Amino acid sequence: MATLEIKNLHVSIAIADGLKPILRGVDLTVRSGETHAIMGPNGSGKSTLAYTIAGHPRYEVTEGEILLDGENVLEMSVDERARAGMFLAMQYPVEVPGVTVSNFLRTAKTAIDGKAPALRTWTGEVRTAMDALRMDPEFATRNVNEGFSGGEKKRHEILQMELLRPQIAVLDETDSGLDVDALRIVSEGVNRLKGNSEVGVLLITHYTRILQYIKPDFVHVFVAGRIAEQGGPELADRLEAEGYDRFLASAV
Repeated sequence: MATLEIKNLHVSIAIADGLKPILRGVDLTVRSGETHAIMGPNGSGKSTLAYTIAGHPRYEVTEGEILLDGENVLEMSVDERARAGMFLAMQYPVEVPGVTVSNFLRTAKTAIDGKAPALRTWTGEVRTAMDALRMDPEFATRNVNEGFSGGEKKRHEILQMELLRPQIAVLDETDSGLDVDALRIVSEGVNRLKGNSEVGVLLITHYTRILQYIKPDFVHVFVAGRIAEQGGPELADRLEAEGYDRFLASAV
């Protein structure tokens, strides 16, 4: 069981004439087994939250804290956060030339578990996970994200998540750029992990279509770096019908 606590989080980024505030006091708790959807318009701070949790050096925490089971996440390096059980599926996965998917996955698993997985068992697990995500076996021999389509990159992110089995998974707009079939397959991967573990999921999205496949327990609306409203799944339905205009008007 794991608990991610975000308390009064303020985050800025460096610009030419100083620091630009992005997050302005975010409070959020994600527990094992829960799925939280973060929704909001462009520029509201959703991805900033994701990358701050993961430890991206561009984002400077000016106030507040992030705790994982009471431990200060902000004092952890990026790799320490991963070993502690945190995972980020990136909106724009980067290419890693010269490193095959197979080597990358096994190296990551070894780093997180502290020992290399048994090769025969690991090979079977990778093959099973790839089959479930409708990925060609040849995919494992390709360099990480090099020449991948948008859908292939997102499937690879979910493949990593299924194999690494984090305690807290942050999915940053995993649905962006996916057609309806790829969205369904990726969502099935997330739901498989949810069904086979107690992973807590923080799902960041603009749209409600992914929430038709991955059912949230809680929905939080981000506007101007703050949580403007929160509720259950019914809030997502209201956003689909009404949009964000009423939140944007009150934020001006």
